[in-house]
Amino acid sequence: MTEVNFDGLPGPTHNYSGLARGNLASERHRSLVSNPRQAALQGLAKMKALADRGFAQGVLPPHERPDVAALRSLGFAGSDAQVLAKAARDAPQLLAACSSAAAMWVANAATVSPSADTADGRVHFTPANLASHLHRALEAPVTTRVLRAIFADPQRFMVHDPLPNVLEFTDEGAANHTRFEPAPGEPGVELFVYGRAGCDASLPAPTRFAARQTREAGETIARRHGLAPERTLHAQQRPEAIDAGVFHNDVIAVGSGTVLFCHEGAYAAQDAVLTRLAEMVGPAFTPIVVRERELSLERTVASYLFNSQLLARPEGGMLLVAPAECREDEVVAALLDSIVSERSAIREVLTFDLKQSMQNGGGPACLRLRVALTQSERDAIRARVWLDDTLHAELLAWVRRHYRDRLVPDDLADPALLDEGRRALDELTGLLRLGNVYPFQL
Repeated sequence: MTEVNFDGLPGPTHNYSGLARGNLASERHRSLVSNPRQAALQGLAKMKALADRGFAQGVLPPHERPDVAALRSLGFAGSDAQVLAKAARDAPQLLAACSSAAAMWVANAATVSPSADTADGRVHFTPANLASHLHRALEAPVTTRVLRAIFADPQRFMVHDPLPNVLEFTDEGAANHTRFEPAPGEPGVELFVYGRAGCDASLPAPTRFAARQTREAGETIARRHGLAPERTLHAQQRPEAIDAGVFHNDVIAVGSGTVLFCHEGAYAAQDAVLTRLAEMVGPAFTPIVVRERELSLERTVASYLFNSQLLARPEGGMLLVAPAECREDEVVAALLDSIVSERSAIREVLTFDLKQSMQNGGGPACLRLRVALTQSERDAIRARVWLDDTLHAELLAWVRRHYRDRLVPDDLADPALLDEGRRALDELTGLLRLGNVYPFQL
């Protein structure tokens, strides 16, 4: 079984509207000028560098934006151009929500359980409902269609419907899910992290920002996927971390294989969580815990140190794929130097310039969805989503043909932007052999 990273392509409407409450980077960069072309090229550069290192790398497409159908459902009528103009005049925040390119952060696209873990021996996907924010809740239908187009073999894959779009089942996808593998090919241990229990008001709760993920969502996904209870753990985010800007667990922890790299403030009752994981994963379990005295929660959120990828190197040990900001902060850079060595579980650090994504609150881990696949499961995928030299070159040319290099929130009302995006996505579905997955194609 090989862990494949499917990275999301930033879309043509990538902009800084500051829509995500509790995401401090998103709020801080509200209304700045964005560069959609640069965002997409930065994402492709990371994908290509990792593919060149021998890591399995896939691509997921952006969504159609602005979402004119959503605006019509919210009461704006007329032609596409009239709908955009009316929304810009009467409810610019609704236009911004319906124009968000946040689907690029595919760590929120779904929760995935590989075939080694599930009762029926298939790879299971539950697309996230992302019910906590309007601009993200709009993603679920297209995400479901895209996943079903790629993972189309019903003998090997099961793509469920999203959970009910209600408060008790708010689901933010794999950003709050980590799979550990005690030994290659063995059933894994799946950790589901929640911020609140939808039906239990007695749990400690954050006071500054709302917790997004619910325990009920994780428990339901575990049942759907047929996971063994003895290999499944549900842990609560520490409320103080959420109030510090840790809106998803992947802002404060990353795990893979038998390694967990996290801040000491990641989980409520953290010592008990780590003890239980050690029992479940076995003696190879290796927690690398950064203390508050070494790195404050504030600096953790600002640097996105833990919003990194942990990749198993063929030669042994882990590669940490981190944002360039981690090397620009002297404290974080020194911490990395103290952790990484040939005697450590993390042997190497590779940083990338993902500034366009980072300014909206998404680092390397946000941009990828991990899917562990056997070779036969990989062979069953007919879509052209595996990044190689040829596809990379075609995607570079596609971005340069279709993407603007400057966008401000006021541009979202431009009907030409809608037309540009539709032409781009229509071409992209052909390149990736996805068929018709967007509303304008159906």
